[in-house]
Amino acid sequence: MKNKSKQLVVYQTSSGSIELRGDFKAETIWATQAEIATIFGVTSQNITMHLKNIYKQKELVKRATCKESLQVQDEGNRRVERRIKEYNLDVVIAVGYRINSIIGTHFRQWATKILREHITKGYTMHRRRILRNYDSFMKAVGDIQALLPEQVAFDSKQALELVKEFASTWISLDAFDKEVLAPIGTTRRSVKLTGEELAIVIADFRAEMISKKEVSDIFAQERQWGSIAGIVGNVMQSFGGRELYQSVEEKAAHLLYFMVKNHPFADGNKRAGAFSFVWFLRKARAKKSSNINPSTLTALTLLIAESDPKKKNQMTALVTQLLK
Repeated sequence: MKNKSKQLVVYQTSSGSIELRGDFKAETIWATQAEIATIFGVTSQNITMHLKNIYKQKELVKRATCKESLQVQDEGNRRVERRIKEYNLDVVIAVGYRINSIIGTHFRQWATKILREHITKGYTMHRRRILRNYDSFMKAVGDIQALLPEQVAFDSKQALELVKEFASTWISLDAFDKEVLAPIGTTRRSVKLTGEELAIVIADFRAEMISKKEVSDIFAQERQWGSIAGIVGNVMQSFGGRELYQSVEEKAAHLLYFMVKNHPFADGNKRAGAFSFVWFLRKARAKKSSNINPSTLTALTLLIAESDPKKKNQMTALVTQLLK
Protein backbone atom coordinates (compact mmCIF):
# COMPACT_ATOMS: atom_id res chain seq x y z
CA MET A 1 0.00 0.00 0.00
CA LYS A 2 3.08 2.29 0.16
CA ASN A 3 4.28 2.12 -3.45
CA LYS A 4 3.12 5.47 -4.82
CA SER A 5 4.09 4.55 -8.36
CA LYS A 6 1.16 2.16 -8.57
CA GLN A 7 -2.25 3.84 -8.47
CA LEU A 8 -5.67 2.70 -9.54
CA VAL A 9 -8.56 5.13 -10.11
CA VAL A 10 -11.57 3.52 -8.45
CA TYR A 11 -14.13 6.11 -9.54
CA GLN A 12 -14.46 9.81 -10.23
CA THR A 13 -16.77 12.31 -8.57
CA SER A 14 -17.48 15.94 -9.40
CA SER A 15 -14.89 16.95 -6.84
CA GLY A 16 -12.13 14.82 -8.34
CA SER A 17 -10.76 11.29 -8.60
CA ILE A 18 -10.43 8.90 -5.69
CA GLU A 19 -7.27 6.84 -6.11
CA LEU A 20 -6.02 3.76 -4.33
CA ARG A 21 -2.54 2.34 -4.73
CA GLY A 22 -2.45 -1.20 -6.00
CA ASP A 23 -0.64 -3.84 -7.98
CA PHE A 24 -1.71 -4.00 -11.62
CA LYS A 25 -0.28 -7.50 -11.94
CA ALA A 26 -2.70 -8.73 -9.28
CA GLU A 27 -5.47 -6.61 -10.84
CA THR A 28 -6.63 -5.41 -7.43
CA ILE A 29 -5.94 -3.02 -4.57
CA TRP A 30 -5.70 -3.58 -0.82
CA ALA A 31 -7.29 -1.12 1.61
CA THR A 32 -7.59 -1.15 5.39
CA GLN A 33 -10.93 -0.75 7.11
CA ALA A 34 -10.00 2.83 7.99
CA GLU A 35 -9.08 3.59 4.37
CA ILE A 36 -12.39 2.20 3.11
CA ALA A 37 -14.18 4.39 5.65
CA THR A 38 -12.27 7.42 4.35
CA ILE A 39 -13.12 6.56 0.75
CA PHE A 40 -16.86 6.59 1.42
CA GLY A 41 -16.91 9.30 4.07
CA VAL A 42 -18.26 7.16 6.94
CA THR A 43 -16.97 5.79 10.25
CA SER A 44 -14.92 2.63 10.71
CA GLN A 45 -17.77 1.22 12.81
CA ASN A 46 -20.06 1.58 9.81
CA ILE A 47 -17.60 -0.35 7.66
CA THR A 48 -17.34 -3.06 10.35
CA MET A 49 -21.09 -3.62 10.14
CA HIS A 50 -21.07 -3.91 6.35
CA LEU A 51 -18.07 -6.27 6.30
CA LYS A 52 -19.76 -8.53 8.82
CA ASN A 53 -22.91 -8.74 6.70
CA ILE A 54 -21.00 -9.24 3.43
CA TYR A 55 -19.20 -12.30 4.81
CA LYS A 56 -22.20 -13.57 6.80
CA GLN A 57 -24.39 -13.54 3.70
CA LYS A 58 -21.57 -15.20 1.72
CA GLU A 59 -21.53 -12.44 -0.87
CA LEU A 60 -17.73 -12.80 -0.76
CA VAL A 61 -15.34 -15.37 0.68
CA LYS A 62 -13.24 -13.85 3.44
CA ARG A 63 -10.23 -16.07 2.81
CA ALA A 64 -10.00 -14.87 -0.79
CA THR A 65 -10.67 -11.16 -0.20
CA CYS A 66 -8.99 -10.38 3.13
CA LYS A 67 -5.38 -10.65 4.24
CA GLU A 68 -3.28 -9.63 7.22
CA SER A 69 -0.19 -7.48 6.89
CA LEU A 70 2.36 -6.03 9.28
CA GLN A 71 2.17 -2.27 9.79
CA VAL A 72 5.14 -0.50 11.36
CA GLN A 73 4.93 3.09 12.57
CA ASP A 74 6.66 5.42 15.02
CA GLU A 75 4.68 6.55 18.04
CA GLY A 76 6.75 9.01 20.04
CA ASN A 77 10.05 7.34 20.82
CA ARG A 78 8.71 3.87 20.13
CA ARG A 79 8.43 1.86 16.94
CA VAL A 80 5.17 -0.06 17.09
CA GLU A 81 4.31 -3.12 15.00
CA ARG A 82 0.67 -4.08 14.46
CA ARG A 83 -1.00 -6.72 12.32
CA ILE A 84 -3.86 -5.17 10.38
CA LYS A 85 -6.44 -6.57 8.01
CA GLU A 86 -6.61 -5.38 4.42
CA TYR A 87 -9.44 -5.92 1.96
CA ASN A 88 -9.29 -6.17 -1.82
CA LEU A 89 -11.16 -4.35 -4.58
CA ASP A 90 -14.09 -6.80 -4.49
CA VAL A 91 -14.75 -5.80 -0.89
CA VAL A 92 -14.49 -2.07 -1.66
CA ILE A 93 -17.06 -2.48 -4.44
CA ALA A 94 -19.38 -4.57 -2.25
CA VAL A 95 -19.23 -1.96 0.53
CA GLY A 96 -19.85 0.79 -2.02
CA TYR A 97 -23.17 -0.78 -2.97
CA ARG A 98 -24.26 -0.91 0.70
CA ILE A 99 -22.99 2.34 2.12
CA ASN A 100 -25.44 5.12 2.98
CA SER A 101 -23.58 8.34 2.26
CA ILE A 102 -23.37 10.97 -0.47
CA ILE A 103 -20.14 9.43 -1.79
CA GLY A 104 -21.73 5.97 -1.65
CA THR A 105 -24.57 7.28 -3.82
CA HIS A 106 -22.08 8.75 -6.30
CA PHE A 107 -20.25 5.43 -6.38
CA ARG A 108 -23.44 3.51 -7.24
CA GLN A 109 -24.30 6.03 -9.97
CA TRP A 110 -20.82 5.65 -11.44
CA ALA A 111 -20.87 1.83 -11.23
CA THR A 112 -24.30 1.66 -12.87
CA LYS A 113 -23.11 3.90 -15.71
CA ILE A 114 -20.02 1.74 -16.33
CA LEU A 115 -22.07 -1.48 -16.21
CA ARG A 116 -24.66 -0.09 -18.66
CA GLU A 117 -21.89 1.00 -21.04
CA HIS A 118 -20.28 -2.44 -20.91
CA ILE A 119 -23.57 -4.25 -21.55
CA THR A 120 -24.79 -2.02 -24.39
CA LYS A 121 -21.43 -1.45 -26.12
CA GLY A 122 -19.66 -4.66 -25.18
CA TYR A 123 -16.64 -2.83 -23.81
CA THR A 124 -15.57 0.07 -21.59
CA MET A 125 -12.75 2.48 -22.28
CA HIS A 126 -10.59 4.83 -20.25
CA ARG A 127 -11.32 7.91 -22.37
CA ARG A 128 -8.53 10.11 -21.01
CA ARG A 129 -5.97 7.38 -21.60
CA ILE A 130 -7.25 6.87 -25.17
CA LEU A 131 -6.95 10.62 -25.85
CA ARG A 132 -3.38 10.68 -24.53
CA ASN A 133 -2.46 7.80 -26.82
CA TYR A 134 -4.80 8.59 -29.71
CA ASP A 135 -2.17 8.45 -32.46
CA SER A 136 -0.87 5.05 -31.34
CA PHE A 137 -4.41 3.78 -30.91
CA MET A 138 -5.49 4.81 -34.43
CA LYS A 139 -2.29 3.38 -35.91
CA ALA A 140 -3.12 0.06 -34.25
CA VAL A 141 -6.61 0.12 -35.78
CA GLY A 142 -5.00 0.91 -39.13
CA ASP A 143 -2.59 -1.99 -38.74
CA ILE A 144 -5.51 -4.36 -38.19
CA GLN A 145 -7.27 -2.97 -41.28
CA ALA A 146 -4.09 -3.39 -43.31
CA LEU A 147 -4.10 -7.13 -42.74
CA LEU A 148 -7.13 -7.46 -45.02
CA PRO A 149 -7.31 -7.29 -48.82
CA GLU A 150 -8.03 -3.73 -50.02
CA GLN A 151 -11.54 -4.50 -51.25
CA VAL A 152 -12.74 -5.96 -47.95
CA ALA A 153 -14.61 -3.75 -45.49
CA PHE A 154 -13.93 -4.51 -41.82
CA ASP A 155 -16.14 -3.02 -39.15
CA SER A 156 -14.23 -0.69 -36.79
CA LYS A 157 -15.71 -2.37 -33.71
CA GLN A 158 -14.39 -5.71 -34.92
CA ALA A 159 -10.96 -4.16 -35.41
CA LEU A 160 -11.19 -2.67 -31.94
CA GLU A 161 -11.68 -6.10 -30.39
CA LEU A 162 -8.41 -7.33 -31.89
CA VAL A 163 -6.62 -4.11 -30.95
CA LYS A 164 -7.75 -4.60 -27.35
CA GLU A 165 -6.41 -8.15 -27.28
CA PHE A 166 -3.03 -7.07 -28.71
CA ALA A 167 -2.86 -3.88 -26.63
CA SER A 168 0.03 -5.20 -24.56
CA THR A 169 2.33 -5.53 -27.54
CA TRP A 170 2.05 -3.81 -30.92
CA ILE A 171 5.21 -5.66 -31.96
CA SER A 172 3.02 -8.57 -33.07
CA LEU A 173 1.35 -6.41 -35.70
CA ASP A 174 4.65 -4.98 -36.86
CA ALA A 175 6.07 -8.49 -37.14
CA PHE A 176 3.02 -9.51 -39.17
CA ASP A 177 3.62 -6.69 -41.65
CA LYS A 178 7.26 -7.74 -42.01
CA GLU A 179 6.22 -11.41 -42.32
CA VAL A 180 8.45 -12.45 -39.45
CA LEU A 181 5.71 -13.24 -36.92
CA ALA A 182 6.47 -16.61 -35.35
CA PRO A 183 3.94 -19.04 -33.86
CA ILE A 184 3.91 -19.31 -30.07
CA GLY A 185 2.86 -22.46 -28.27
CA THR A 186 3.01 -22.77 -24.50
CA THR A 187 0.82 -25.83 -23.92
CA ARG A 188 2.78 -28.96 -24.78
CA ARG A 189 0.26 -31.66 -24.02
CA SER A 190 -0.61 -34.84 -25.88
CA VAL A 191 -4.06 -34.41 -27.39
CA LYS A 192 -5.81 -37.01 -29.50
CA LEU A 193 -8.32 -35.94 -32.13
CA THR A 194 -9.92 -37.93 -34.93
CA GLY A 195 -12.08 -36.84 -37.82
CA GLU A 196 -14.91 -39.01 -36.52
CA GLU A 197 -14.81 -37.35 -33.07
CA LEU A 198 -14.90 -33.83 -34.51
CA ALA A 199 -17.66 -34.78 -36.97
CA ILE A 200 -19.83 -36.03 -34.09
CA VAL A 201 -19.27 -32.84 -32.08
CA ILE A 202 -20.12 -30.64 -35.06
CA ALA A 203 -23.22 -32.76 -35.77
CA ASP A 204 -24.41 -32.11 -32.21
CA PHE A 205 -23.71 -28.40 -32.66
CA ARG A 206 -25.63 -28.45 -35.95
CA ALA A 207 -28.63 -30.18 -34.37
CA GLU A 208 -28.72 -27.63 -31.56
CA MET A 209 -28.57 -24.70 -33.97
CA ILE A 210 -31.33 -26.19 -36.13
CA SER A 211 -33.54 -26.83 -33.09
CA LYS A 212 -33.22 -23.15 -32.19
CA LYS A 213 -34.18 -22.28 -35.79
CA GLU A 214 -31.01 -20.22 -36.15
CA VAL A 215 -29.74 -22.01 -39.27
CA SER A 216 -31.04 -23.83 -42.34
CA ASP A 217 -30.96 -27.58 -42.98
CA ILE A 218 -27.77 -27.30 -45.04
CA PHE A 219 -25.82 -25.77 -42.16
CA ALA A 220 -22.59 -27.71 -41.40
CA GLN A 221 -23.33 -30.39 -44.00
CA GLU A 222 -20.14 -31.73 -45.58
CA ARG A 223 -19.76 -30.90 -49.25
CA GLN A 224 -17.86 -34.13 -49.69
CA TRP A 225 -17.60 -37.07 -47.33
CA GLY A 226 -14.26 -37.14 -45.52
CA SER A 227 -13.62 -33.37 -45.61
CA ILE A 228 -13.51 -33.09 -41.82
CA ALA A 229 -11.29 -36.15 -41.53
CA GLY A 230 -8.90 -34.58 -44.02
CA ILE A 231 -8.68 -31.35 -42.02
CA VAL A 232 -8.07 -33.20 -38.77
CA GLY A 233 -5.41 -35.28 -40.52
CA ASN A 234 -3.62 -32.08 -41.58
CA VAL A 235 -3.78 -30.65 -38.07
CA MET A 236 -2.58 -33.82 -36.33
CA GLN A 237 -0.04 -34.96 -38.94
CA SER A 238 3.45 -36.07 -37.98
CA PHE A 239 6.68 -37.01 -39.73
CA GLY A 240 9.16 -39.50 -38.34
CA GLY A 241 7.25 -39.66 -35.07
CA ARG A 242 7.39 -35.87 -34.61
CA GLU A 243 4.18 -33.83 -34.79
CA LEU A 244 4.20 -31.02 -37.35
CA TYR A 245 2.32 -28.70 -34.98
CA GLN A 246 3.71 -29.49 -31.55
CA SER A 247 1.70 -27.22 -29.26
CA VAL A 248 -2.02 -27.13 -28.53
CA GLU A 249 -2.12 -23.49 -29.63
CA GLU A 250 -0.63 -24.27 -33.05
CA LYS A 251 -3.05 -27.15 -33.58
CA ALA A 252 -6.02 -24.98 -32.58
CA ALA A 253 -4.90 -22.15 -34.88
CA HIS A 254 -4.56 -24.48 -37.86
CA LEU A 255 -7.89 -26.16 -37.11
CA LEU A 256 -9.60 -22.76 -37.22
CA TYR A 257 -7.74 -21.77 -40.39
CA PHE A 258 -8.49 -24.98 -42.33
CA MET A 259 -12.13 -25.09 -41.23
CA VAL A 260 -12.68 -21.52 -42.43
CA LYS A 261 -10.53 -21.50 -45.59
CA ASN A 262 -11.15 -25.03 -46.94
CA HIS A 263 -14.95 -24.61 -46.95
CA PRO A 264 -15.77 -28.21 -45.97
CA PHE A 265 -19.47 -27.38 -45.51
CA ALA A 266 -22.24 -26.22 -47.83
CA ASP A 267 -23.02 -23.48 -45.30
CA GLY A 268 -21.73 -22.24 -41.95
CA ASN A 269 -17.98 -22.73 -42.40
CA LYS A 270 -17.07 -19.70 -40.25
CA ARG A 271 -19.43 -20.60 -37.41
CA ALA A 272 -18.48 -24.26 -37.45
CA GLY A 273 -14.80 -23.31 -37.60
CA ALA A 274 -15.08 -20.94 -34.65
CA PHE A 275 -17.01 -23.55 -32.68
CA SER A 276 -14.41 -26.25 -33.43
CA PHE A 277 -11.60 -23.90 -32.42
CA VAL A 278 -13.09 -23.17 -28.98
CA TRP A 279 -14.16 -26.78 -28.45
CA PHE A 280 -10.64 -28.06 -29.19
CA LEU A 281 -9.04 -25.56 -26.81
CA ARG A 282 -11.36 -26.67 -24.03
CA LYS A 283 -10.80 -30.33 -24.82
CA ALA A 284 -7.05 -29.74 -24.60
CA ARG A 285 -7.45 -27.65 -21.42
CA ALA A 286 -5.40 -24.81 -22.91
CA LYS A 287 -4.62 -22.31 -20.15
CA LYS A 288 -5.26 -19.21 -22.23
CA SER A 289 -8.48 -20.22 -23.99
CA SER A 290 -10.27 -17.63 -21.83
CA ASN A 291 -8.47 -14.91 -23.81
CA ILE A 292 -10.94 -15.45 -26.64
CA ASN A 293 -14.21 -13.61 -26.04
CA PRO A 294 -17.12 -13.86 -28.53
CA SER A 295 -16.43 -10.50 -30.21
CA THR A 296 -12.73 -11.25 -30.62
CA LEU A 297 -13.48 -14.71 -32.02
CA THR A 298 -15.87 -13.19 -34.56
CA ALA A 299 -13.29 -10.63 -35.67
CA LEU A 300 -10.53 -13.22 -35.86
CA THR A 301 -12.67 -15.64 -37.90
CA LEU A 302 -13.61 -12.91 -40.39
CA LEU A 303 -9.98 -11.85 -40.62
CA ILE A 304 -8.96 -15.39 -41.56
CA ALA A 305 -11.84 -15.77 -44.02
CA GLU A 306 -10.83 -12.67 -45.95
CA SER A 307 -7.06 -13.10 -45.69
CA ASP A 308 -4.75 -13.86 -48.59
CA PRO A 309 -4.04 -17.64 -48.70
CA LYS A 310 -0.36 -16.74 -49.10
CA LYS A 311 -0.51 -15.31 -45.56
CA LYS A 312 -1.56 -18.63 -44.01
CA ASN A 313 1.53 -18.99 -41.79
CA GLN A 314 1.22 -15.42 -40.60
CA MET A 315 -2.49 -15.78 -39.84
CA THR A 316 -2.03 -18.94 -37.77
CA ALA A 317 0.91 -17.34 -35.95
CA LEU A 318 -1.33 -14.36 -35.15
CA VAL A 319 -3.86 -16.71 -33.54
CA THR A 320 -1.20 -18.31 -31.36
CA GLN A 321 -0.05 -14.83 -30.28
CA LEU A 322 -3.55 -14.21 -29.00
CA LEU A 323 -3.41 -17.40 -26.95
CA LYS A 324 -0.02 -16.76 -25.34
